[in-house]
Amino acid sequence: MKVPTSARVALVISSLEAGGAERVISTMANHWAERGRDVCVITIESADRDFYQLDPRVRRTALGAAGHSDSIREAVANNVRRIGRLRAAIRDADPDAVISFLTSTNVLAIIAGGLARVPVIVSERVDPTQEPAPRFWSRLRRMVYPRAHAVVVQTPEVRAWAEAFLPSERVRAIPNPVRLPPEAFRDEPAADTLRGHRVVAIGRLHRQKGFDTLVRAFAKCHAKEPEWSLTLVGEGEERPHLEALAADLGVAAAVEMPGRVQNPFIVLRRADLFVLSSRYEGFPNVLLEAMAVGTAVIATDCRSGPARIVRHGVDGVLVPPDDVDAMADAMATLMHDDQRRRALGARAVEVTERFSMDRVMSEWERLVAQATRSQTDAGAPETEFQRQQP
Repeated sequence: MKVPTSARVALVISSLEAGGAERVISTMANHWAERGRDVCVITIESADRDFYQLDPRVRRTALGAAGHSDSIREAVANNVRRIGRLRAAIRDADPDAVISFLTSTNVLAIIAGGLARVPVIVSERVDPTQEPAPRFWSRLRRMVYPRAHAVVVQTPEVRAWAEAFLPSERVRAIPNPVRLPPEAFRDEPAADTLRGHRVVAIGRLHRQKGFDTLVRAFAKCHAKEPEWSLTLVGEGEERPHLEALAADLGVAAAVEMPGRVQNPFIVLRRADLFVLSSRYEGFPNVLLEAMAVGTAVIATDCRSGPARIVRHGVDGVLVPPDDVDAMADAMATLMHDDQRRRALGARAVEVTERFSMDRVMSEWERLVAQATRSQTDAGAPETEFQRQQP
């Protein structure tokens, strides 16, 4: 089911800073704009720290309404003001439907959309059982989410969480799409100092991503594989700990941490092996993108995400989360076997079909079409995409 290009959509998120949810919002907006849809992106924060670029045809509204609250009373007052500004922005955009990402923004969008009389679809982008929202927002979520037209999650595991307090017909599992932009194939010099074979990981330098496990596993391999290096792309509060850990393990000279990069595909294309070491996930974009460029991958079989993407032994390898030995063994095996790495990478590119923009966006289009008709989709037949999911 295709939504008429006359249908207007507003996409709402806190910001367009570097992050998985922000990447998906910008990708969706650009995809729809390219196809002639009137689409608007509204952010709670200002545009000063934008990391992702929007198609010039995407209308952009930045509320600049973020800020710290020193008390509960001040937090309530600030959020009331945000709801008012968001309601006004939604009315100005005049959409037929609103799509919002991330818990706190979702709560504000449902209230603001209700006041503006526009159906709202909200999406959780990580596993709430592994990364609980603050108590205030968790309670509001349970109170407000039933007023959304639909709640979108990314995997059946998280769908089960949502169905514990929402009618099952109001919950949808829609994975992230994978799309290789033009810069994925652009030849640019990489600002690195390491040579030889390399392991690459990309993500926030946060405990969730398990980079400490990866550094330990790499150190176990490095003594026998000194021609291999490790590149950790991203930024975050774990940087000092990871730098100290690499030094303590004697591999600091072989570990590079270049921070955020605007075009991660340069790094991915130069990788001999990509590792996702997360303790939990939503539906990791970077794993999709590493596979899409034909890189052999190792991923933790953490709750929600990787096992829905990687077909173990076919296009990648799954290992238990937080298991240094298992990760080191998998890395060592693929470091030794060039032919096996090439074979996994050759099958990995099939994610571009399995999670293509057209297939995934057709699910969003179907949901928007239902919202614009102001009807629930109880009893709607399962789509072909849904039937083919693991």
